[in-house]
Amino acid sequence: MDWRIPLADMDLGPEEETAVLAVLRSRWLTMGSVTAQFEAEFAQFVGVRHAIAVTNCTAALHLAGLALGWGPGDEVIVPALTFVATANAVTYSGATPVFADITGEEDFSLDPADVAAKITPRTRAIVVVHYAGYACDMGQIAEIARQHGLAIVEDVAHAPGAALNGRMLGAWGNVGCFSFFSNKNMSTGEGGMLTTDDDGLAQQLRLLRAHGMTSLTWERHKGHAWRYDVVAPGYNYRIDELRAAIGRVQLQKLPQNNARRRALNAQYVAQLGARAPQVDVPYSVHRGVAACHIRPILLPEGVERQLFMAAMQTQGIQTSIHYPPVHQFTQYQKHRTTPLALPRTDAVSRREVTLPLYPAMTDADVAQVVEAVRSALQAAIASS
Repeated sequence: MDWRIPLADMDLGPEEETAVLAVLRSRWLTMGSVTAQFEAEFAQFVGVRHAIAVTNCTAALHLAGLALGWGPGDEVIVPALTFVATANAVTYSGATPVFADITGEEDFSLDPADVAAKITPRTRAIVVVHYAGYACDMGQIAEIARQHGLAIVEDVAHAPGAALNGRMLGAWGNVGCFSFFSNKNMSTGEGGMLTTDDDGLAQQLRLLRAHGMTSLTWERHKGHAWRYDVVAPGYNYRIDELRAAIGRVQLQKLPQNNARRRALNAQYVAQLGARAPQVDVPYSVHRGVAACHIRPILLPEGVERQLFMAAMQTQGIQTSIHYPPVHQFTQYQKHRTTPLALPRTDAVSRREVTLPLYPAMTDADVAQVVEAVRSALQAAIASS
């Protein structure tokens, strides 16, 4: 469908074209010097010692669990209001994801109290998701992890460039995992990044990323090595030079684009409150500096979401849902004997709708979306 206002759009221009063309002309397309530059720049941006580029965020999450030693019999606490990759990556390691509830209707982050309640002797780690680009309560999560000797993995797929208390997200946990998928704040089409301050973890992550090999093709090409050993059953989770080149340009654009997202988001909050007060607007007040990846709203109780979204589509406005909760999927129900109760997650997931948000939107676009929300809500209420 040709949307008047799509859900998301990428900021791609001649800078990315020039960067890709330079890689093509270099005739070295696999992971090499451009990737190394991208990693160094990303590490400096986040404020960590190490950044390790990978093929996507799911690979990053998988490698994080492997490097931290998760395995069969272990439990890892995760949110259910997230993309399924967060939980799937835990299962890849053989560990079991344990779902904790969210804080509430204003903040979809993991509830620290429910996290603490879900800890058992088998718990190894907590995976936090900075939903929509807003920081979790990392102070409380970190204290819980410290008390119980648990690792923290940050899923920062929504939040590159976001910060809390002057510290970038992705620098709070043992490992941070970023996504550069095509709808993210910075994109390489597919791609991801791991961040850590732990030298030992970084070494493990680099080994696991590339078949467990002690030297890579680029090093051998440059004459820095002529042989290699394999010291771990690693994976082919490498990124390539083409995507790394795009990533370097996208990283330069990220601060300005995030600032524009915050400005657009502020307009949404103000205008939705004035024009569609029946709609709840989560994260109207939030901690830290947000990346504003998406703009979620909550429809009033009893309003049929499909009718609302159909009315938005009629007006040419694309919407989505973030997310169908993971614990309700067949894969995560089939081994349970009793239903899992996550009341706040369940309540929010029934009402959530995601509105368009991307840097190229104009102020007039926001006003148009808000007006569409108002009229679509009236239509859905009348039909419900």
